[in-house]
Amino acid sequence: MPAWKKQLILWSSLLALAAIAVLFLPRLELLRTGYVLIGLGRWEIELTAVALALILGLSFVLLYAAVRLTGLLLSLPAQQRRKKTEAGFRQLMEGLRQAAEGNWHRAEQILIQGAALSDQALVHYLTAARLAHQRGAEAERDVYLRQAYEAAPNADLAVKLTEAELKLAGGKFDQALESLLQLEKIAPGNARILKLLHEAYAKLGDFEGLSRLLPQLREHKVLLEAEIRLLELETYSALLKEAVAGKDPEALAAKWQELPEHARDLPDLQTIYFAAMIECGGGANIAESLCQAIERHWQAPLLVLYGGLELGDAEAQLRRAEKWLALHPEDAVLHQVLGKLAGRAGLDGQAEEYLRRSLTLKPSVEAYRLLGDLLYKQGALKEAADCYRRGLMLASKAVIEEIEAHPEG
Repeated sequence: MPAWKKQLILWSSLLALAAIAVLFLPRLELLRTGYVLIGLGRWEIELTAVALALILGLSFVLLYAAVRLTGLLLSLPAQQRRKKTEAGFRQLMEGLRQAAEGNWHRAEQILIQGAALSDQALVHYLTAARLAHQRGAEAERDVYLRQAYEAAPNADLAVKLTEAELKLAGGKFDQALESLLQLEKIAPGNARILKLLHEAYAKLGDFEGLSRLLPQLREHKVLLEAEIRLLELETYSALLKEAVAGKDPEALAAKWQELPEHARDLPDLQTIYFAAMIECGGGANIAESLCQAIERHWQAPLLVLYGGLELGDAEAQLRRAEKWLALHPEDAVLHQVLGKLAGRAGLDGQAEEYLRRSLTLKPSVEAYRLLGDLLYKQGALKEAADCYRRGLMLASKAVIEEIEAHPEG
């Protein structure tokens, strides 16, 4: 039996006994011993000493019992609420345990039963909605979400965020995006909303949307800085590749200028942009920018792109590249590019010298091919064939190493 019930019985019984005593004590002979006179103004009260003592004692008992009983009755609602809250908490814990064990439907039932008892009904309904979604019960999921809103109208954001998250998990990317964009207006800068927007745009392949979202992701530190940089590279690269499809160098250049300044200074992104411009026929437009990027970052892909430029004056292009030899005399890729430019300018002797030096520094398939083409043009067929063979062997070795490094690829 609960303690409060025991106390209720005790003090009720004591109060009843005291009342009975008040009724029957006047009949006792004991009360006739002793004498007490109490004067109150014009009033006088005569009673025996024993009767006075008993009256005082019973009055104290009656008063004390009445106070305790009143306090107990007043505390009953709070005790009932606490008991109800504890029952709801036990239901929540049991529901979570059942969910962890994979008993999703049973967990839903327990959570919904406990929601009526708990002060945290919102948690019950939202958790049940997630479980219903996991087992594919969309109708029940939507009912639980509606009940969550009814249980806590002031938690509208939490309910709608959960709904958008479940839509995203269920592959309804367009619906999820629409909901999230509305939520962003209600709670701009909310990290959870921004994270889900990032996922929705990524799932839809909406790189324009991602590009607009990137500044907020950085400002509110939704992702790590390394993740932001990677996402910037992927997003802006995709936008540039989309622009290449139009084969319009001016449109591509305009798209490049729309990117943030810090993004345009990323070497990997610059490489993609320069390669795209060359593919679109706008190589002459980026020649100077490419040279500046090479001198600022000095990366092999940029050097190779410079060698791929066809500016009309191959010799002048060669002389520009030869200035870099003073700073990078042992760079195999630079010697390869110089050999290619010298061959294009008709300087076969210099071309052969540069290409052989490149192969000495670091053999490469491209350098073997270029040297083989040069020797073939000069009529040295045997040496040209040897270069082609060495290039093929090097390429085969690279393929084998790649396969061994990624056997499951």
